[in-house]
Amino acid sequence: MSYGPILVLFTIAVLFAGMSLLAAFLVRPKVKAPLKDSAYECGMEAVGTTMGQTNIRFYTYALLFVIFDVEALYLFPWAVVVRALGAFAIVEMAIFLGVLAAGLAYAWKMGALQWE
Repeated sequence: MSYGPILVLFTIAVLFAGMSLLAAFLVRPKVKAPLKDSAYECGMEAVGTTMGQTNIRFYTYALLFVIFDVEALYLFPWAVVVRALGAFAIVEMAIFLGVLAAGLAYAWKMGALQWE
């Protein structure tokens, strides 16, 4: 297999990204102003600290969503070719779904799905 076309496309991609960054650097405004360096949100000055703590439950829900989204990502292509793969594919998918179900049961048991 010849890797020449891949090298050419990689070189074009790197050059395109580099030239885009260089062009953005050359045409951007270079005005120094105190207002430019200040934090801006809704036109009001920040009162107090802007550092906020995010509850770990947000990350837990996001991680569970990603896990089951990936499950769906694997489940749909598998369903298309399951007849061609035979019984082995059904056993493999049953193991995969069992591991995910065990993870969901664990998260449920530990109270990760309760929002209080």
